[in-house]
Order: sequence, then structure tokens, then C-alpha cells
Amino acid sequence: MTQPEKPPRRLSKKQIILDYCRAAKLEDIGQGELRAVRDELRRRLGPADKTSLGYVASVLRAAGYQVQYEDGYSDSPLPVPYAARLKGVLEFHDLASAESSLLKLAGLYRGYQSADDLLGSKLVYRTVKKGKLRAQALAANPHVLEQKRKEKREIALWFQVWLETPDLIEDWLALRKSSEEFRELFGAAGE
Repeated sequence: MTQPEKPPRRLSKKQIILDYCRAAKLEDIGQGELRAVRDELRRRLGPADKTSLGYVASVLRAAGYQVQYEDGYSDSPLPVPYAARLKGVLEFHDLASAESSLLKLAGLYRGYQSADDLLGSKLVYRTVKKGKLRAQALAANPHVLEQKRKEKREIALWFQVWLETPDLIEDWLALRKSSEEFRELFGAAGE
């Protein structure tokens, strides 16, 4: 009795992206090359594939490619002295991790400001802005549970306040968390 033939293993998006770039011998990757990779994904996965250029850029950067592309969602490469300090600081799985992240970012921002390090300050600001955009996107996603969307709306507000007044974020968070509105929305879980 012969074994039934196994269906061919479906390649992941990541593998398709990397295989395409290797086959095309891409080195310096800009927006045109990213679009070509996205077109290849649609060709292989079907026209309904909605892979973003940001995702493609992130995959390629993680694989060591030089990618010239920025948007509010993808992680752009950080210069060496900043990478170690900023990598992994942006987190907002829940209210507690968002607060911790914002306070760390505020500390980094103050340090760069006091050292007159304009690039460091700009990179921290850009990181917070990216967090706000990502939180807003999750808050607007109908596939995310309503309670989680409510939390992401709150976190996006926190990021917005940080962007407007980074030096006041600690005091503002304490006031916000003690407000009646906040306690009605999140109860003791938000504390």
C-alpha cells in the first residue's frame, strides 16, 4: 500500500520574501524593491494578500538587508550608540507595561535632552510616536476584543500626552489613574 502524497509545504511570507530577495540579488532596498517583493507575495499567495511594505521592510532588516524605508509602524535601524538603549523599550501589552515603557522613555529623553543630544531625543520621540500609531491601529481594529481596544485607546492617549509634554508624563499618569473616569473604565486593574 502506497502512502498518499503529502501536499507541498506552504512557504511562510517571511521565507517568500527572503527567497525572492536572494534570487533577485537585491542589496540596497528602497520603496520600489519593497513593492516588487509585495507583488511577489501577491503572486504566490493570491491577490487578497495585504502584506504591508512596513512588514516586508522589517523582515528584510532583521535578515541584515539595508532597507531605505520608514513609516509609522516598521522599525527603522537605530544608530549603534542608541540601539542598545532603545531596543525593546517600547511595550504596551497592557496598561502596566505601557506605563513602564513611557517612564523609561521619559528618562531616556531627559538624559538625551540634558546632554544636548538632538539625535537621541529625536529617536526617543519617534519611538513614542510609533507607539501611539500602533496603539491607535489596535484600538481601531474590529478583530481585537472590545476591552483590549478600550485599553489601547487609553494607551494611545498616554502616548499623545507624552508627545505633547514629556516632562509631565509621570505626574499626568498619576492624576489620570486616580481619576473617576479611569477607574470606571479600568477599575483596580489599571492601577
